[in-house]
Amino acid sequence: MNEEKEAYTADEKHNKKDLMKFLLPSLFGVIIFLFPIIDGGSFNIPLGIITEFLIEFLSGWLPAIITYTMVLSTVLTIFAMIMKPNFIIKSEFLKNTFHVSIFWMVVRILGAIFAVMTFHEIGFTLINSEITGQVMFGLLTSLIVWFFVASYLMPYLINFGAMEFVGTLLRGTIKPLFTLPGRSAIDLLASWVGNVNVGVVITREQYQDGYYTGREAAAIATCFSTVSLPFCLVIANMLDVGHMFPVFYLTIVIAGVVSAIIIPRIPPISKIPDTYYKRSQIHEEIPENTSAFKWGLHQAVKRAKGAGSFKDQLNQGTEIFLGIVFVLLPQVMAIGTIALIIAEFTPVFQWISQPMIPILNLLQIPEAAEAAPATIIGFIDMFLPAVLASGIESEMTRFVVGALSLVQIIYLTEMGTLLLISKIPVKFSHLLIIFIERTIISLPIIALIAHMIY
Repeated sequence: MNEEKEAYTADEKHNKKDLMKFLLPSLFGVIIFLFPIIDGGSFNIPLGIITEFLIEFLSGWLPAIITYTMVLSTVLTIFAMIMKPNFIIKSEFLKNTFHVSIFWMVVRILGAIFAVMTFHEIGFTLINSEITGQVMFGLLTSLIVWFFVASYLMPYLINFGAMEFVGTLLRGTIKPLFTLPGRSAIDLLASWVGNVNVGVVITREQYQDGYYTGREAAAIATCFSTVSLPFCLVIANMLDVGHMFPVFYLTIVIAGVVSAIIIPRIPPISKIPDTYYKRSQIHEEIPENTSAFKWGLHQAVKRAKGAGSFKDQLNQGTEIFLGIVFVLLPQVMAIGTIALIIAEFTPVFQWISQPMIPILNLLQIPEAAEAAPATIIGFIDMFLPAVLASGIESEMTRFVVGALSLVQIIYLTEMGTLLLISKIPVKFSHLLIIFIERTIISLPIIALIAHMIY
């Protein structure tokens, strides 16, 4: 910190070129990830519009692309594990990507097999049916494009000082409210309004670069990586409560914020060590006799000056993208398909949802027995609660199930798996407990609002 103060004193005034290197790329990043615009009658962000355009443009090629990406990832993983070639072992990126444990190698093999069976519609119907493998396949065809666009644009949000500037200004609010550093403010917003997986990737990159501790990264990823606003509208329409959408979304926000205040303060999140993946890069404490604005600007310009060239941003984006798709695609395909098979073809969730029936009855939620499985199956996938609850007659119950499913946010088919394969210190047991905690905290809030409405 003393070195920072000395540097600030020596370089208190920044020239116009340095300021522009902070302002222009940061403004571009903020607009791409956070600026709301009306698209087709609903709100979206530029990142979403670009991604949706590419998904539609590439729709004919995407199934083949994701299938053979998974196959290539699996082949390279097996090759790295058996042969241990020098070019992989000596490269930190390749080693982290392909030299994995036996467990994850088996998972990738299963993911590639499931993908080939689903793409070519061969093998067991249990795996490639419209309610198992095809669901995951459809999810991954959009995910790969989301990650492609976000990976190359993300450096402009995190590398050029926007997070430092906003973090310094908001530290006094974010720290006491959520026990998080001020710089996480932009991350929280990007995670909340953007794609759920993009938010996790931003958090992962910030953790690996030394800007969050393990506890902070886990708290951000599990408390703020909500689905996008357009997706909330999709769920509301699926449950036929779209006419109530403003109140529906406000309910999600209220329950989500309350959960985000409480969960970082209780186990398991509170028990995760406040240690950095690498040396801490946080410098939010403001020197004496210096305004928050000036110190934030100083930190932002300093960060922007060290951001590197356009080529450096491209290289970083490429590494982020390849690291995600080679790791994430086969593992999500395997875990998600197996989870959907359990959910769709076994009574497991009917059994384990029995304790929810008396709770829903206590909260005076109609059709409690029918709604109970939908309150817990969201741990597997974000669509399943809406699918199960769509046949419930009570609009109030559909409202409660829909809002709850969007506040729970721990989905194994997407965000959960992405977290598990990241370096953020979160275990499967953590995710399960946090899912239960979010359900316990948010369900009474949602039920109370629903009773006020209906």
